[in-house]
Amino acid sequence: MSDPKSMTTTGRQRATNFELRHLRYFIALVEERNFERAAARLGIAQPGLSQQIIALEAIVGLPLLDRTKRAVKLTPTGNALFEDAVKIVAQADETLSQLKRLGRGETGRITIGYVASAAYSGILTDTLASFRRALPDIELHLLELEMRQQLEKIRQGELDFGYIRPPAPIPSELNATVVLKEPLVAALPATHPQSSRAAIRLRDLQEETFITPRQPSDIGFHANTLDACGEAGFKPKINSNGRDFTTIASMIAVGIGIALVPKSMDCFRLPGLRYVPLIDNDVTTDLAVVYRKSDVNPSVRAFIAHHRSLMRRQGSSGDRSED
Repeated sequence: MSDPKSMTTTGRQRATNFELRHLRYFIALVEERNFERAAARLGIAQPGLSQQIIALEAIVGLPLLDRTKRAVKLTPTGNALFEDAVKIVAQADETLSQLKRLGRGETGRITIGYVASAAYSGILTDTLASFRRALPDIELHLLELEMRQQLEKIRQGELDFGYIRPPAPIPSELNATVVLKEPLVAALPATHPQSSRAAIRLRDLQEETFITPRQPSDIGFHANTLDACGEAGFKPKINSNGRDFTTIASMIAVGIGIALVPKSMDCFRLPGLRYVPLIDNDVTTDLAVVYRKSDVNPSVRAFIAHHRSLMRRQGSSGDRSED
């Protein structure tokens, strides 16, 4: 530890430096009250310990031990130094421990974006809950964002991680990993003639208006709807005025149209809304996580590793690209 003061040793002023080892040796000597025991505790020879204490006294410029006594007894200066030395060494050890934990990704902050449908799937909540149990000292900050906003903010470094619904234009500097594939179901008004059936064919809904989020036709649920209807042999009539799923669900409940949504959405219930499985559809809606390929933040890397481990255990990982 650098000492900004100058100490007097031989009548001249000179700049001197404390080192943590001096303080550790001094603390051990005071606590053991014996040079031999202190040297054994420190794993050094007794003459070496004596030399280090003499060097420390030279730095301080005052005696630390009362050498008129046979036992180790401190001078007033030694007592004052001991009290501060214990605090200094403890603070240094805590700082070093915190830095090591930060370097291992055990502390820090992660900012995570997500689309609302990710929360309904259970993946988001399950992953975050298990991560917090494993690494409780990492702060998680969550933001619900449209996925194109997420991708841009991740690319710019404003977000660390995102949960999105592909397809989406993934920038080349980002990784996208599919963590869940879900079947589509039809969200219908309760008054719809097909709403009470156990399952329906998608082509039986070809006269309906399909509500999608305000997205380009090659993005997310809009693209899923076009793909599924195309597979069923028709081009759907689209109403892309859905701001979010809550809005879309409300529009369906009042009879404005229908929608194709992930099966996990059936946990979101509104009066007048029904979810019906599809018989003839192989198109899935995927949930993916996105992060920067070159991210060196240890906390983020720890979260990525945790996510991969969780997906392996669940047997549902699906990397689109590698680090």
